[in-house]
Amino acid sequence: MEPKKTLNFGAGPAKLPPSVLLQAQKELLDYNGVGISVLEMSHRSSDFDRILNKTQSLLRELLNIPDNYEVLFLQGGGSGQFSAVPLNLIGLKENKSADYIVTGTWSSKAASEAQKYGKVNVVHPKLDQYSKIPDQSSWNLNPAASYVYYCCNETVHGVEFNFTPDSKEVVLVSDMSSNFLSRAVDVSKFGLIYAGAQKNVGCAGVTVVIVRKDLLGHALKECPIIMNYSVQAENNSLYNTPPCYSIYIMSMVLEWIKSSGGTSAMENLNIQKSSMIYDILSASNGFYCCPVDMACRSRMNVTFRVGRKEGDEALEKLFVEGASKRGMICLKGHRSVGGIRASLYNAVTMEDTQALADYMKEFLKEHK
Repeated sequence: MEPKKTLNFGAGPAKLPPSVLLQAQKELLDYNGVGISVLEMSHRSSDFDRILNKTQSLLRELLNIPDNYEVLFLQGGGSGQFSAVPLNLIGLKENKSADYIVTGTWSSKAASEAQKYGKVNVVHPKLDQYSKIPDQSSWNLNPAASYVYYCCNETVHGVEFNFTPDSKEVVLVSDMSSNFLSRAVDVSKFGLIYAGAQKNVGCAGVTVVIVRKDLLGHALKECPIIMNYSVQAENNSLYNTPPCYSIYIMSMVLEWIKSSGGTSAMENLNIQKSSMIYDILSASNGFYCCPVDMACRSRMNVTFRVGRKEGDEALEKLFVEGASKRGMICLKGHRSVGGIRASLYNAVTMEDTQALADYMKEFLKEHK
């Protein structure tokens, strides 16, 4: 029986490269001839040690990570880092304060969590809606802040930074969970970058933290030991049992990215894919409407309403149902905002995107 063809436009967990899934399937019962699965392998074994070191080596190569940075593989997802970042870094300076740029749901949640551990300054006036990035000239940065924090891509509203904020000599921290390895990044501009794997680089369960070594050793006394970057760095992410299988999957996805041409190749593809969909929105005479400013529209998460600017819920329901009949899943917008959201992460192909584009044109023609 021919397997069902499903096109996954989910916001995360998201599509994985088929070659990675096939390799995982092949090795599920017997990894590399050792006679057991990675799922049952000791994290202290030499076999897992090789997987862990290979994953770290690939990340360092793909992002050109300087030697003065630690690469950690942790648990707790991006939400865990909402706490771990201030617990480890807000004590860098005496006044225990941090600057936050709030451009969407996830940076807002991060700022709220950080308030438990110190003073949080949102550097710009509160936005009426998350559809733009305030101009840097309007930011009120505090030179005494321990760090400046932002979310590089907001998945809910589809807002993405296409520039690196100028933090004026203050440590820069970024949540890159949803655009990690989708574009080239100069790691040296950051004190810390973190990313959940389940969008562009693997499956749910592992969170990457890239942190400059001189920032270690300043954790607050109430920081849980498994969240303490220094402890995890000293133990090569093995203070406690890490998410072994998720790290193994990540290693294969990183190999796939490398063999596909690296971050520059991913970036070129992601520009092409997102442009294909945004061009249809622009040419629809308002039938499809993206609420996000042109300057910060996400390449990863294309959000739009159907029928009119504020959305026609009946038409949007028809759109999702019609897509489902064509094997396209997870196109419904986040429950907090509604509408439609197409997530175009690294593993989503040009062919997948073209199928969505063709459907959007058909739907427009039928319902305009």
